[in-house]
Amino acid sequence: MPALELYGKNCYRIARQGKMNADVLVYLNLELFKNFKEDQSLQQLIDAASLKGVINPIIGMPDIHSGYGLPIGGVMAMDAVKGLVSAGAVGMDINCGVRLLHTNIAAKELKAADLKKLIRAIEERVPSGVGRKSRHTEEIRKHFDYLLIKGVPHLISMGIGRQEDPDTIEDGGCMAGADIDTLSKKAVDRGLQLSTIGGGNHFIEIGILDKIYEPELAVNFGLREGNLTVLIHTGSRGFGHQICTDFSADMKKYARYYNLDIPSAGLASVPIESDQGQKYLGAMTCAVNFAFCNRQWITDDVRKAFSSVFGGSDYDYGLDIVYDVAHNTARFENIKGKKMLIHRKGATRALPAGHPDNPKKFIKTGHPVLIPGSMGTSSYIIRAEPGVEAIYNSVNHGAGRVMSRTSAKKEISVEALKKRLGKVIVSGSNYKAYLDESPQAYKNIDQVVETFTEIGLSRKVARLSPLAVIKGEESN
Repeated sequence: MPALELYGKNCYRIARQGKMNADVLVYLNLELFKNFKEDQSLQQLIDAASLKGVINPIIGMPDIHSGYGLPIGGVMAMDAVKGLVSAGAVGMDINCGVRLLHTNIAAKELKAADLKKLIRAIEERVPSGVGRKSRHTEEIRKHFDYLLIKGVPHLISMGIGRQEDPDTIEDGGCMAGADIDTLSKKAVDRGLQLSTIGGGNHFIEIGILDKIYEPELAVNFGLREGNLTVLIHTGSRGFGHQICTDFSADMKKYARYYNLDIPSAGLASVPIESDQGQKYLGAMTCAVNFAFCNRQWITDDVRKAFSSVFGGSDYDYGLDIVYDVAHNTARFENIKGKKMLIHRKGATRALPAGHPDNPKKFIKTGHPVLIPGSMGTSSYIIRAEPGVEAIYNSVNHGAGRVMSRTSAKKEISVEALKKRLGKVIVSGSNYKAYLDESPQAYKNIDQVVETFTEIGLSRKVARLSPLAVIKGEESN
């Protein structure tokens, strides 16, 4: 496999060669590059660069690691007319995303006993773990189709959330183009998981906004140093997973029909304008809206948990949405005057100030971009700078793994995990179940964020530190 060559500060290239139709650019600062462990991620980027209709270049983010088809931390742009769409290049957990709530509660005034009560109150309302169903199944069944088509605004009409919530959610909490007729019965049957966080790297984190780098931007984003925060990280659960599974199988079959040269099963693709391509985009959009609704319903349950513990109305504690960002999507965008379909797998859309697709309140500043760390480490709020257009208005979505889940479970002890977590409270007492999510299994989030900061593609606005984390186990 070709080696990475230095192409610019914090940027490395694999020049197009052989069957490649595009260069591969990988963004790593010096520290990350020194510790970069070659897995399958580079070959997966090379494979993606070999697809028909791909636009130059293919991008690898600082948090890159191998995935299914396109690596986690991969961005692939396709010509909107001549290009392909790939379910594997979007991913299994469609619109796995992050939402940040900010409170008016000074973290230093929160007693440890009250923090534990708050964690229990949230856990009572929001199930966690693989396969767990919602506590709202009756309402989900009644409103399911409307939620997929109308997204968060429909939840608001049901009284789940605040009227202003959509103003601080990507796409207003509803991506256009959902087509419920494209869904399999099995996908629909797996849809009873709204207001659940699942397992793996998903979480609800109670933290503190412990450092502000850009005071003026922080004010515009509604942030105040020292206050309590809530991060919610989850996606479309089994519903999105089934959609990816269904369409990956279909695309593998139809790729032969369209005589496409597909380098790996995970990158099975069909022409965007084909019937199969359009059906996938309609189904994927259903999952995008499902995930927005999932984080919205969790937000409502979290707000109710605050009221149950501290009394009064949830408005008394702020609990406003700072922003909600999506990962694992494919969307049509115009960049440098060209319409393209951007696949972001483990990557975040990041729009700079002045970009017309920003929500109205963020037109002048650019929207907040949320970069969660691993369990027990810092997370960041950043904003994109104008140069980010060169990487398709995208930044990384998190810290990125350096150890597989299997390796982490073998190499990290419970004692080592507890030591690394320090005073951070983790829900439940079975630490062994969370070894694969230990901070040691992830890259240094500070270095990951610095990669784009150092070359002017983003600016750090604020940093969060965890106080308590709710995570679901991989199996029941």
